[in-house]
Amino acid sequence: MPFNAETQALQDKAAESAATLRALTGVETHDVAVVLGSGWVPAADLLGTTVAEFPNTELPHFSAPAVDGHAGTIRSVDADGTRVLVFLGRTHLYEGKGVDAVTHGVRTAQQAGCRTIVVTNGCGGLDPTWSPGTPVLIADHINLTGVSPLHGPHFVDLTDLYSSRLRAMCREIDPTLVDGVYAQFRGPMYETPAEIGMVRAIGGTLVGMSTALEAIVARSLGLEILGVSLVTNLAAGMAGPLNHEEVLAAGKAAATRMGGLLATVIRRIP
Repeated sequence: MPFNAETQALQDKAAESAATLRALTGVETHDVAVVLGSGWVPAADLLGTTVAEFPNTELPHFSAPAVDGHAGTIRSVDADGTRVLVFLGRTHLYEGKGVDAVTHGVRTAQQAGCRTIVVTNGCGGLDPTWSPGTPVLIADHINLTGVSPLHGPHFVDLTDLYSSRLRAMCREIDPTLVDGVYAQFRGPMYETPAEIGMVRAIGGTLVGMSTALEAIVARSLGLEILGVSLVTNLAAGMAGPLNHEEVLAAGKAAATRMGGLLATVIRRIP
């Protein structure tokens, strides 16, 4: 199905970004994209050999992240022959730059040749047995942002949005990994206890402010998606006050485990 004019314009911008990426990295085609969320940045060092790294603002149509814990850089990594495009940081909907800015990195990854994308985040957990630092595979999501990242009558099937094949691969590497359902709010305020009760009632087990919109666009472009959440705190009303420093600290503590998991998974993706 051909893109409508608005979507094609977004793809053209992504193609411009991908062309500059090729020039800066010397890598003609990347295979796998990885988006590292809050607290995940140290995991990047374990993915493979860095070929090139630069601020994301060196690519057209990118803007610097506005959130602590997001480095705002792009890295090209050689993982034993698999070319990995790593986004250390992302644009969030609550930054006010619009939904297309949130998903531009995904479109750029697709234009750069990626056929698989790994999206990660730091989030709140609704299961009281998930202590801070617990990784959870995203099996499905609930989009509570009130917006769609798609334009016009672009109908996309979201069944098995988060690849069951890739989740099974992760569990072969680490059998302790469990599945969760991620609910994305717009933010930037944390959820109220009543909102957490609503998420629990509709089947959510993870809450955060990213990932779902990126995954929808990735599916619309034909990418296979692996989503991994790092539980950095219990959700609102289940423990003490919430703060961003707690998110970053929990992510840093689990970075080695997560980097090793992603490095192994990436090398197994055909």
